[in-house]
Amino acid sequence: MVRYLLRRLIFFIPTLLGVTFITFLLVKSIPGDPTMSLVGERANPETIEVIRKELGVEKPFIYQYLGYIRLLCKGEMGRSFYTNREVVKDIKEKLPHTLCLAIAAIIFASFMGIGFGVVMAVTRGSFWDRFFSCFAIAGVSLPVFWIGLILMLIFSLTFRLLPPSGMGGGNLIFLILPASTLGLNSAAYISRITRASLLEVLAQPFVATARSKGLSENVVIFKHSLKNAMIPIITLIGIDFGSYLNGAVLTETIFGWDGIGLYALEGIIKRDYPVVMGSVLVGSVVFILVNMVVDFSYTFFNPQIRVNGMGSKGK
Repeated sequence: MVRYLLRRLIFFIPTLLGVTFITFLLVKSIPGDPTMSLVGERANPETIEVIRKELGVEKPFIYQYLGYIRLLCKGEMGRSFYTNREVVKDIKEKLPHTLCLAIAAIIFASFMGIGFGVVMAVTRGSFWDRFFSCFAIAGVSLPVFWIGLILMLIFSLTFRLLPPSGMGGGNLIFLILPASTLGLNSAAYISRITRASLLEVLAQPFVATARSKGLSENVVIFKHSLKNAMIPIITLIGIDFGSYLNGAVLTETIFGWDGIGLYALEGIIKRDYPVVMGSVLVGSVVFILVNMVVDFSYTFFNPQIRVNGMGSKGK
């Protein structure tokens, strides 16, 4: 186990370096000059040149990239071109908002998706199987922004049950609509994976053995079968949770949620390079860490993974 952890940590640094290089290259490829956005089209050439030197955008690409790496080694991410605020401080303020939204969304998606998936598997071929299958197909097919607008129309404008946007100073009622919007798509995927995985496990001989011993159907399904079917489900939940923390741009934009996604979108629109780079880098770190946690969670559901995949027994 320790050896496996060390291997993952060793690959962590080159992975982040690759992410920073590709992101830096893509950001620099965005058409337009951030200097012109700052000073306007009527500024004189001397002013433009001074600001370009202050921002460092007149230097060759490799010098800019190495300068950014040196900045990261100091624990900094630069300052926003427009607000002159430190990107690290802005991310520290906005990341908890996205974290709160992501946790609420993944809890909603997991309970709904696993619940529907179990019902679909147990009642295979019945009305409920077809009904929830239609839900899963709709959830996978509909775009997130459309789901958000429909939920806003129904629960905010028609029935006036929930606020349409904003964060409400931490009031949980403002979290319901964005979390539901973000989680519905994941719930649809999770339900389909749960159904397929559980049906595969239910066909195994040990399930027939458990039933022949007189165990109740609930014990067979939830204690023996579902636990063995959880590996692909946990994988999907981890991937979705990592993508949420990277910043759910559409959801945060629709509902005015002040998180990493909205912060990154504003940086892209304004060509605010430090903001974009900082958002992507933090998202990448979070995604890698979440995947490591998911890998270690496999050992809880299948101890053989600890023996065969993560080193010898006892480590």
